[in-house]
Amino acid sequence: MARPTQCRKIAVYPNATSFRPGDMPYDAASELKLPLDELEALRLADMEEMTAIEAARYMNVSRHTFGRILSSARKTVATALCTGCALKIEGGHYSLANLIPSPQGFTGRIAVCATGPAGNADVSERFGRAGGFVIVDVPSMEFSYLDSRPFQENGQEPGMATVRALNDAHVTVVLGRVMGPKVFEALRSKGIRICLNADCTVIRAVELFCSGELPDALEANWDAAADTN
Repeated sequence: MARPTQCRKIAVYPNATSFRPGDMPYDAASELKLPLDELEALRLADMEEMTAIEAARYMNVSRHTFGRILSSARKTVATALCTGCALKIEGGHYSLANLIPSPQGFTGRIAVCATGPAGNADVSERFGRAGGFVIVDVPSMEFSYLDSRPFQENGQEPGMATVRALNDAHVTVVLGRVMGPKVFEALRSKGIRICLNADCTVIRAVELFCSGELPDALEANWDAAADTN
C-alpha cells in the first residue's frame, strides 16, 4: 500500500497564476501545470538560494523529497520555455499553516466559493455559478478544491447539487458573497454556518474568518443582480 503524500508547506502565493508566450497563439492542449508546492521549491532554491536541507525543513519534507519536487519543477519550466507552452500554476498537496492562524476553538472544514482553484482567486459572486470551492481543513490549514462545474452541467438546480456535495465533503462553514434564500436555508438545515459579503480573494476571506472579522450571516443577501442559487 502506497504511503500518503506528505503535505508540503508553502509560504508565498504567486501574484500571477498563468504565463503564456507573447509571440505564439495560445493552445490549451499544450498548457503545462506547475503545482504550487513545486513553485515553492523553485522559489526557495533558486530565488532565496536556500540549501536543499534548509528548504526541505522549510517545506516540512525530507531532503530527498525536496530534490524530487525541485527536479520536477525545473523540468516543467524548462519544457515550457523551450517548446513555447503556456504555464498554469495550480494544485499540489500543500498547506498554508504558516500564513493563516487557526481560529481559536474551531475545527472543521471551510469552503470558499471561488472563481478558481488558487488561493488568490476571487470569491465568486454567485454561489450556484461558482467555478468551485476551495476547501480548507482547520487546524492543519491544508487546501483542496471541489470543482462545481459537473453540478452546473448535469442538474437543473446547481445550487442544491452543490449543497449536497459540500455536505458530503463534511464542510462546516461556507464563505461567499451573494447567496439566494433557497441555498441559504438548505445549508443551514444541514448545520453549515454561512458568512457572506466576502468581496475579496480566497486567502483574504479565510484570514477574515479566522480573525473573527467575517460574522455569520443571519439571512440570505440575494437580489435581482444574482441568480436564485
